[in-house]
Amino acid sequence: MKIVVIGGTGLIGSKVVAKLGEHGHEAVPAAPNTGVNTLTGEGLAEALAGASVVVDVSNAPSWEDAAVMEFFTTSTRNQLAAEAAAGVRHHVALSIVGTERLPENGYFRAKAAQEKLIADSSIPFSIVHATQFFEFVKGIADAGADGDKVRMAPVLFQPMAGDEVAQALVRVALGSPSNGRVEVAGPERLRMDEFFRTALAALGDPREVVTDPHARYFGSELSERSLVPDGGAVLGEVTYADWLAR
Repeated sequence: MKIVVIGGTGLIGSKVVAKLGEHGHEAVPAAPNTGVNTLTGEGLAEALAGASVVVDVSNAPSWEDAAVMEFFTTSTRNQLAAEAAAGVRHHVALSIVGTERLPENGYFRAKAAQEKLIADSSIPFSIVHATQFFEFVKGIADAGADGDKVRMAPVLFQPMAGDEVAQALVRVALGSPSNGRVEVAGPERLRMDEFFRTALAALGDPREVVTDPHARYFGSELSERSLVPDGGAVLGEVTYADWLAR
């Protein structure tokens, strides 16, 4: 099959393209640096010609509330319109576990709006809800930094390896549309503060992790289960220690 990967030159997208190629499929990375701009529509029709599946792992260039909403809604509308014209049979999108639980978070709000557009379209779809990636550990810590301390809430946290996110996307893309969501998560469910205490030490980061029930996650106060799946998620096998060792 020809499968177009929107955001196919990024962290997850490049892994998806490589894994699809290993399965013998024609995987086309579509991104501004390959001549495809989903915000303007430039190059989209040409990229989708003859495609059976589209996998959208694109990300907004800005996390400012209005900009991220504009990106995900405009980009998704343009993709779905182009897919309908091209006869695409399956739209797969990467989203986040808990999008509906943090409506005050601008990024989660934008992802929820993206998911609604996909569900309301005529294209058969599957939405993959993933937990946070190991690759983003330092960035999440930096967002919670307060001088030489990092404030983290003692809530449940179940991050996973980017490789296993990509594997899940490939598995879904090569299957039948679920017209719903699939949740994927890491193999270990831990407390967020405890995870970051161990993770930063393993990275040689000297900052002290402080347990703070009111610590905010990118502006949002978390409840116990804000960031973990409810149950029935497909779990990865790679632990954070395994990932670091690799």
